[in-house]
Amino acid sequence: MKISDEIKGDVAIIHLEGKVMGGPDATMFHGKLHELVNSGKKKVVVDLGKVEWMSSIGLGMLISALTTMKNNNGELRLSNVTKGIQSLLTITRLVTIFETRDTIDEAIKSFKG
Repeated sequence: MKISDEIKGDVAIIHLEGKVMGGPDATMFHGKLHELVNSGKKKVVVDLGKVEWMSSIGLGMLISALTTMKNNNGELRLSNVTKGIQSLLTITRLVTIFETRDTIDEAIKSFKG
């Protein structure tokens, strides 16, 4: 998995690419998320548009990220959710927990204030 981030205004965007399988990927992702939270970011978008495949551990990684954001009075959105990940979210009923948007810009606009 490759991970990169960018800041647009007061929103941090984490781009994931490749296969998301947990393990070292989860460590890297959580390190980046905590770095952003510790720098004061309260709004995070996780861009999944280039994710080829995600394991259940990868899904757990997203759940943990959502929990981290909520525990720090922040918000998390998923953008560019692929059909495969959308199916995974639907099957696990997590589709009701995550806020998803078709594009990064739509995700950014969905934040309050």
